[in-house]
Amino acid sequence: MVKKAIIGALVLGAAQLAVIMPAAAEAKDVSWFLAPTEVEPGGQIYAETKAAMGGCGPATPVTSPGFAAPLQWTIGGNWGKAAGYGKVGKTPGKYVATFTCSDGTKTSRAFTIIGTPPTTKPPTTTKPPKPTKPTSAKPKPKPQVAVKPVGAPQTGGGAFAPMAWDW
Repeated sequence: MVKKAIIGALVLGAAQLAVIMPAAAEAKDVSWFLAPTEVEPGGQIYAETKAAMGGCGPATPVTSPGFAAPLQWTIGGNWGKAAGYGKVGKTPGKYVATFTCSDGTKTSRAFTIIGTPPTTKPPTTTKPPKPTKPTSAKPKPKPQVAVKPVGAPQTGGGAFAPMAWDW
């Protein structure tokens, strides 16, 4: 009886795995990130993946219509790290960055090039503004009279000055 129960549990477990595994294989996504997700026009963007932590070894650079040039993987490190910096274009909008892993998996992330409105209005005249005079003028200090000391007592180099002992 126990033997039949164990065999039944094994068969049921195998059947469940057969149903779940294809769905998990289709939903595979590579662990990597693109930062920042909102970038100023012409700004810098960073991509990183770690093969040993759910990422992959990249086979191609990261490409996007929003990049000025493809982002090259120039940084390596522990856990199969591959990373690199790139520049985005000047046109604001939403873009998708994509690369292919060494196992053939294609993966992508979205980012946005934000537009920056001007913060001030352009001047209407070409004349520079007139400088303003300060309202309260400080009085000029009187110059000190130069006094030349004659000897040691006048210079303050006496033997009993605090902390002036040279032993």
